[in-house]
Amino acid sequence: MRVRALAATTVLALLVTGAPAPAQAAPPATAAPAAAVPCPRLPAPKVTRPPRPTPPPPVPGDQTVGGEALASAGLVTAPGSPAPPAVTATTWLVADLDTGAVLGACGPHEHGIPASTQKLLLAATLLNRLDPKQTAIATRADLDIERGSSAVGLLVGGRYSVETLWLGLLLQSGNDAANMLARLGAGSARAGVAEMNAEARRLGARQTHAVTPSGLDGPGQFTSAYDLALIARACFADAAFRRYALTERTQIPAQRALKAGGFQIQNENQLIYRYPGALGGKTGFTELARHSFVGAAQRGGRRLVVTLLGAESRPVRGWQQGAQLLDWGFSLPRDASVGRLVDPGELDAERAAPSGSPAAARPTPPPEWRGPAGTALRRMADGDWQVIVPAAGLLALVVGGLAAVLAARRGRSRGAGRRRA
Repeated sequence: MRVRALAATTVLALLVTGAPAPAQAAPPATAAPAAAVPCPRLPAPKVTRPPRPTPPPPVPGDQTVGGEALASAGLVTAPGSPAPPAVTATTWLVADLDTGAVLGACGPHEHGIPASTQKLLLAATLLNRLDPKQTAIATRADLDIERGSSAVGLLVGGRYSVETLWLGLLLQSGNDAANMLARLGAGSARAGVAEMNAEARRLGARQTHAVTPSGLDGPGQFTSAYDLALIARACFADAAFRRYALTERTQIPAQRALKAGGFQIQNENQLIYRYPGALGGKTGFTELARHSFVGAAQRGGRRLVVTLLGAESRPVRGWQQGAQLLDWGFSLPRDASVGRLVDPGELDAERAAPSGSPAAARPTPPPEWRGPAGTALRRMADGDWQVIVPAAGLLALVVGGLAAVLAARRGRSRGAGRRRA
């Protein structure tokens, strides 16, 4: 049962005194976001890379998806949290995979370039649309990838199961596998990219725009550390993805009709070999993007995910930077939070709601105060305050409310004229 807090005490006061209740002090206000502070940085070697593209102009509201504090371009941590480790990544985020709480971040909504971490968006979009036992034939268009870029080694005319393609995508970061999966799931690589962008929007990843299914650089291709966390959360919710991400090695089958032998590929994500409790993830690199990384792990009943963009491999490799940030996240209290990962479809539902309706306001984690008999005072999305009352605690609430009104009357009669700062 839910009772509006102010309305409940007003009714009680009218019943007992015939007069409105005395003015109530507002519940404690939430702390204003701290001023942006620089993120701890490791000195990185100077590298020559192509000029960074200009990101699209910010869209009002997109910077605050998940919470007002996440609009910062600098470090965002909960009050009292220890300093996070210094890394070379330009942006990063650590979140709880299960609750969606964002534990800390550096420029979470700043635009970055995904490289092969974009393959997670391909998986989030198409993994459940394709039968893993389906066998398909690779085409020349599937193998049309940038010379020297990562590939599984598919052959034109070769026959491969969808499961083999997913393993080739996630273990070996195969750009050829990405093209083939996009074609199988959507009809063509271009159509697959369109589906990926639609899925990004559904997930709430408003700063993500895919141009290639593989993450190979393309004009206008961007993401953010926050968006990657939304995408990773969708992936790790899928049992097949979790199994693929933890696979250490697999065999690419021989193509007898093409007189080509089979061969083995290994998982390139060192986190699964070297980090206790690792759940997997995805690495990425291009000259333009530099190193990107998504990794997840479990410890003490918690599952955390880390995302980072724009890192250098020296003095600390990308996956090791992710591991250090995971360690930092696991050291924080379970209730540490600076925001949250929105749920799939949530932002579209808000924007479709009539202006001024409760659903039109972006929900944020409401502050809550616990009371006796299981009652709680909670700030709702429409700004009102509600008392949450279990059935067993209703009598206690009414009795307590009557006592509070009577005490207020006695206080006015005994202490007229007194003021307290």
